[in-house]
Amino acid sequence: MILRRIQDLIGGIYDVPIAHDVYDFLVTERCRLPQAAPHTSSEEELIIVEERDAVGVSLYLDPELLERLQRSDPLEHLDAGNVADYWTALEGVSHFVYLAWNAGHDKPVSILELEMQAEIDKYVASFALLRRQSPQRFPAELMRLLFERTRIDPALARGRQRMYRAASRYAEKFCRQLERGLRDSRAELGRDVLAQLRRFYRLSDGRKMAHIERGR
Repeated sequence: MILRRIQDLIGGIYDVPIAHDVYDFLVTERCRLPQAAPHTSSEEELIIVEERDAVGVSLYLDPELLERLQRSDPLEHLDAGNVADYWTALEGVSHFVYLAWNAGHDKPVSILELEMQAEIDKYVASFALLRRQSPQRFPAELMRLLFERTRIDPALARGRQRMYRAASRYAEKFCRQLERGLRDSRAELGRDVLAQLRRFYRLSDGRKMAHIERGR
């Protein structure tokens, strides 16, 4: 099951095993989403509904997206034909894992933090896959594809364009800092890079921003 494999990939990179399976929260029919969920045309959306002392979470992914990923499995071969679908699914799984792990440690999560981490996860998880699939090749094109050629859809951003731009800007700066260490490693990610990623994952959003601004 591809989403579980993506969950395992993210969990392994950051050493954040969680007890929950993403498929237990997956919804593929919009009519089954909570009534409070916004109505959009997005292929991916994490729905969080707070009711009294409980929080309900659903991850919506378009069924046609999942079918395309089954036909062209990016975890077996990531290429130009499936990278957009892979990033869409990975973003949803990234949101789910980050929210679940922080909830398990009683840590609040901001939307900015959630979106920034998803952008970092896209870069890091894609880099690891491409190095695994082509060990002799450094995927330098990832930075351009992810941070220079993407655009924010105002209809999907729902008035949060500035927040999404900030999340992308911080993520790009962090990934460019990572890239220096990645170029020095022959491994998929390398011990030092993994240690840096795992420390960063556990910081609060304010400390993450400060860490990125310091450039180390």
